[in-house]
Amino acid sequence: MIPLFMVQIVKPGRLQGSLRVPASKSHTIRALLVASLAEGKSRLLNPLLSGDTLSCLSACRVLGADVIRLTDLKGGEIWEVDPLDNFEKPPEQTIDVGNSGTTLYLALALAALQEGRITFTGDAQIRTRSAEPLLKSLEDLGAEVIRQNGGCAPFTVRGPLRGGETAIECPTSQYLSALLLAAPLIPAPGETVIKVDLLNERPYVEMTLSYLAKQEIRYERDGYREFRIPGGQLYWPFVRSLPGDFSSAAFFFCAAAVSLGDITVFGLDTRDSQADKAVLDHLGVMGCRIEIQDEEKAVRVFRSPGEPLGGAVMDLNDCPDALPALAAAACYAQGESRIVNVPQARLKETDRIAVMAAELSKMGAAISETPDGLVIRGAGGKGLRGAAFDGRGDHRVVMALAAAALGAETPSSISGAEAAGITFPGFFSILNGLYA
Repeated sequence: MIPLFMVQIVKPGRLQGSLRVPASKSHTIRALLVASLAEGKSRLLNPLLSGDTLSCLSACRVLGADVIRLTDLKGGEIWEVDPLDNFEKPPEQTIDVGNSGTTLYLALALAALQEGRITFTGDAQIRTRSAEPLLKSLEDLGAEVIRQNGGCAPFTVRGPLRGGETAIECPTSQYLSALLLAAPLIPAPGETVIKVDLLNERPYVEMTLSYLAKQEIRYERDGYREFRIPGGQLYWPFVRSLPGDFSSAAFFFCAAAVSLGDITVFGLDTRDSQADKAVLDHLGVMGCRIEIQDEEKAVRVFRSPGEPLGGAVMDLNDCPDALPALAAAACYAQGESRIVNVPQARLKETDRIAVMAAELSKMGAAISETPDGLVIRGAGGKGLRGAAFDGRGDHRVVMALAAAALGAETPSSISGAEAAGITFPGFFSILNGLYA
C-alpha cells in the first residue's frame, strides 16, 4: 500500500530505456460505462487499474452492473461486465466518485436515465468542481436535481430523462460527452437536441463519438454546434482491448526532453483520438526528435547534447491535461514559451495554471500566469535548482514536477507523491528504473 502524504526524492539525471504505459483512463471509463448499460455481457481487456477507474467501477455497480475482475494467462487484467438489473435498483443510492471528475460527469447523466434518486459525492477537490451546466441540461431533458452545494457535489439526481432540447456551454468536454452517452438510451420517442455554445477539448468528444459509432448509434450533427439524437436505441455487448494512455506517456516524453534522454513508450496507437498525442507535435517543434513505430505501437522521443530545446507557442485548448508536463519541459528551453488558450486548466483537480507557476518558480524558473495559460522564459535550464515541491494532491502536477526535477542542479522532493497512482500506479518505480 502506498503511504499517504508520501515524499518522493527525485535526483537529477538522464533517462534512457523503454516502458509500457497503463491503458487510457478516458477509454477505460467510457468503455466501462457503455458496457454497464449494454444488452449483454462485455469484456474489457487491459483496462487501467487506478484510483479513478476503480471509482468508476464502483459507480457502475451502483447503477446496476456486475463487474468481475479476472486475469488472463499472462496476468493481464480483464473486467467482465454484466449489466444485470440496470434501472431496477432500490430508489436511494450514493455514488462516491473519489477524485474522478470524468466519472462524476459521465455517470451523472447515465444515472439520470433511471427513476431512483442517486446522490453523487467525492473527495474535497471534487466538491469544489462545478457541474452546474450539466445539471441544468439534465433538468431541461426531464431530470430532477437536488443541489446541496450549489452546482458542486454533493447533489442528487432523479430521472427518467425524457428528451427535448438543451443548450450548454462546455468548458470541459465531459459535459457534452455525458449527454451524448445518455441521449440514445432515453426511451422513444424522446429525441434529444443538444446545442453547444462553447466547447473545449474537442478530441475527447471525438473519442465519445467513436464509441457511439462502434455501437451503431444514430445521430445527426452540425459540426460541434448541434447534435440530434433519437431515443429508444441500445448499447450492445462487446470485447475491447483498451489502448495505452498518451496522457501518461506525456510525462516520460517531456522527461526525455528535460534530461537529454532517450525514451521509447510501447502500447501507443497514434491513430487513436486521444488528445494528448499532440504533446509529440509540441516537443517536435521545440527540438526533440520523434520516431513513430506504428507496427510495434511504439513512440520514441530523444534529445542529444548539442540539440537545445527552443521556445514555442503551444495552444492546449484540445489537450489541457498536457499543460503541467509541457510547462516543465519549457523551463529547459532557450527562449520564451507561451502556453495559450487553455483557461479550463484552472478547473481541473487543481488550478493547474496557478499551481505550475507557483511550483516551478521554486526551482528558479521565470514563469508567470496569464488568464488562459503561462509565459515561461527559459534559459536552457541554467540556474534551475532542486526544490521542495508540493504535489497539491494532483496526479498530473506530481508527475510533471518529477520530470522537471530531472534537469535541476540538485535533488528535489515532492510531497503528496502518492497522487500519481490516481492514473499511473507504479510511476515512480518505472521512473527510477530508467536512469541511464
